[in-house]
Amino acid sequence: MPKPVQDLCEDTCNGTSNIDVLKEQLISEQTATGVAEVFKALGDPTRLKIIHTLLNRELCVHDIVQVLEMGQSAISHQLRYLRNLRIVKRRKVGKTVYYSLDDEHIEQIFLQMLQHMKHN
Repeated sequence: MPKPVQDLCEDTCNGTSNIDVLKEQLISEQTATGVAEVFKALGDPTRLKIIHTLLNRELCVHDIVQVLEMGQSAISHQLRYLRNLRIVKRRKVGKTVYYSLDDEHIEQIFLQMLQHMKHN
């Protein structure tokens, strides 16, 4: 049976980079936590469907409920989660609440992942 490949350097390896520079360039704990939270949000199929639905247009909660064929409370819960992470934003007109993507960054991330999935 072949020996498994290990993620270790050889005994003679002294590294290839200036570790101090890499440490200085490392993202902060706060930034890493924020990015991880966004990816966690994008790890849920329902939230991804909501984002996909909002890619091209602003929609009221009722429309999102109809498209996803889910209950309003479940959709509202997911929208609140996405809003707290600034993935979606809302606009209120009277008693109607409209949602849209907060900015083009989420759209770009989402479209890049769709392209990646189609590439495979």
